[in-house]
Amino acid sequence: MKSLFVLASLLALGAGGASAADLPMKARVMPAPVYSWTGFYVGGNAGGAWSQSDAVTTTIFSPTGYFASTSPGAIAIAGAQRVNTSGFTGGLTAGYNWQSSNWVFGIESDFNYFGLSGSSRASGIYPCCAPTGFTVSSSESSSWLITVRPRLGVLVTASLLLYGTGGLAVANVKSNFLFTDTFATAAESAAISTTRYGWTAGAGAEYGLMNGWSVKGEYLYADLGRSSTTSTNLTAFTPPIAFPSNIWNHSIDLRTNIVRIGLNYKFGGAY
Repeated sequence: MKSLFVLASLLALGAGGASAADLPMKARVMPAPVYSWTGFYVGGNAGGAWSQSDAVTTTIFSPTGYFASTSPGAIAIAGAQRVNTSGFTGGLTAGYNWQSSNWVFGIESDFNYFGLSGSSRASGIYPCCAPTGFTVSSSESSSWLITVRPRLGVLVTASLLLYGTGGLAVANVKSNFLFTDTFATAAESAAISTTRYGWTAGAGAEYGLMNGWSVKGEYLYADLGRSSTTSTNLTAFTPPIAFPSNIWNHSIDLRTNIVRIGLNYKFGGAY
């Protein structure tokens, strides 16, 4: 009997071990990869830009000049113009980020095509000599923009970065000014073509994707200051007679708004 009891016990233990071996093993739960923002990246961007620039055209009265004493004031009124410019912008971006906990600090630079272009025109009547009058025309354009900007952001989630940015802006500015009248076919013209240095500031959001890619949306405001020039090339009558004592001043500013989206690739992987 004792032998039978031992044998039954051994069989029961063997059956229990087999049942335990047949139970499915729990899969190990791997933590989700966390996006790392540290590293060097390159990318591209595209969007639109628009601005409202203040153009100014003035001249002076001279006893030996062409104008009556009341004419420069009327010309100054017509010469104070608002030039609305807009256009496409797009280009290349490069930068580097450092991540510390939920904070991301970086430096970014971009070179963009800047297709701003616009013009304005206004007419007036000579107070001395109505109904004869004059027309003042102004135009402005810019074809490229460079920015170099620190960025400081906070991570809302591991993959979503909200940031502010600001720094140096450099762009070319081209403007043309033209004065004509109906009294004696008077005409004066001037042009500006210069590289302007200013500042830019804005904010954006960037979202990290897989395999080092990220997408962003960004707004920037850029102020390139005011450009000016003078001329003494007024002529009138036929054949033309020069009136260099009527000195002209022309100026225009460039303050622009930029909205764009971008796609970046960070070297070294995303995680």
